[in-house]
Amino acid sequence: MRRDVLAVVLLFAAVLSLTACGSKPLLSNVSFSSDVITPNADHDRDVVLITYDLSRSAWVSVYFDDSNGVRYFFRDRIRHGPSVDEPYQFYFAGVVDGYTRPDEHFDGFSVEKRVLQDGDYTWTIEAVDIDGSIEQTTGTLRVEDADTSLPELRGFSIFPPVFSPNRDGIDDRATINVDLKKDVDELIVFLEGDDGIQYPIEENERATPINTAGWHAFDYDAGVDLGADPPPDGAYLVTMRARDAIGQWTVATGTLTIENGGVPRAYILNAEVEWSTGTVALNSTLYFTLTIDNDSATAIRTSGPPPGTVYRSDQNYATLGEYEQSGAFRVGIHCETSPTDHPWRWALGSPDDLLSDDAGHWYLPAWSRSVVTGGIQFVDVVEARNPQYCYASLIHEDVEISMVNYRVDPVHLRIQTP
Repeated sequence: MRRDVLAVVLLFAAVLSLTACGSKPLLSNVSFSSDVITPNADHDRDVVLITYDLSRSAWVSVYFDDSNGVRYFFRDRIRHGPSVDEPYQFYFAGVVDGYTRPDEHFDGFSVEKRVLQDGDYTWTIEAVDIDGSIEQTTGTLRVEDADTSLPELRGFSIFPPVFSPNRDGIDDRATINVDLKKDVDELIVFLEGDDGIQYPIEENERATPINTAGWHAFDYDAGVDLGADPPPDGAYLVTMRARDAIGQWTVATGTLTIENGGVPRAYILNAEVEWSTGTVALNSTLYFTLTIDNDSATAIRTSGPPPGTVYRSDQNYATLGEYEQSGAFRVGIHCETSPTDHPWRWALGSPDDLLSDDAGHWYLPAWSRSVVTGGIQFVDVVEARNPQYCYASLIHEDVEISMVNYRVDPVHLRIQTP
């Protein structure tokens, strides 16, 4: 066959092929499995099956128009490739993109997904291909007995709005509260930063059983209580989302700022205590010197009395007016005959070593060390326990005494009596 004749034949075949493809409808075999739906989670006519074929790639929309011409979208320009072996099929449970009726106002939350109200609707499935060609198929759907009550999120609040998860006993936790107005299948809260990373917030289940209507509280410590580093300091978006059995979603949002977050890690340096002696005369004083190492990126709160303070053995920190403070670190000395636990306590440094905040709280700065000294004047003796062991501990008051900082470098102490 001559070359020019062959070219004409191939061109003609290509034209026929393109004409045949162009003759295929973009959208075909569209159907709803029922023209009535009752979306109320009773497992009877709760969903309809939607089916359609695409001959080529297109953006597909599925929407419903009510008798007043208001449009509700189920799918809005979702890209699909052509159908291959099977048509596209998916279930519709009566839930569309969130909307607000003219007589409604929701304070503090928004509606993300919502069931259609009872009534008659015209449904439309629309396909738009890359050339802009549009094809539509329409039909009718009646909605009956819909459960239109929303999982409303009333009274959503975050307190405090700024917190410092560093286990210093001051604004260490944030609480997110809400009054949920309907039982749900899911109620979640998470923190999200500009980087898109989400941090889940656990619910405190003591107030109301999980996922049931009522008052719910979510407690957030940023993971510090488990020894995990908190998210970086900064402002975060807090999102609460509720989903009911119908598939309706409601959303409430707020902001939470983290400041001075971090896990405190402090040690008695090298687990060493310098004791002045192993023998003291009655009414004489046992002195000690040790170094505290703040080996963390967060400042550590402490409280008095200051280093250098000398106690009588019949005194304790409370008799000096220096009561326990939750979250504060102090050096403590304990002897086997001590009437209370670690009765003699000292701050982690002198004012020259520490920083003070606006409220007058004292902190040992991050990545710093301080020398702590002090003494106990023994004015009494228990002969049955003489000699006895005395030791130092680094106490995180009302939190813990970690094993690495407990019973550090004991001294075998004898009190000499006349």
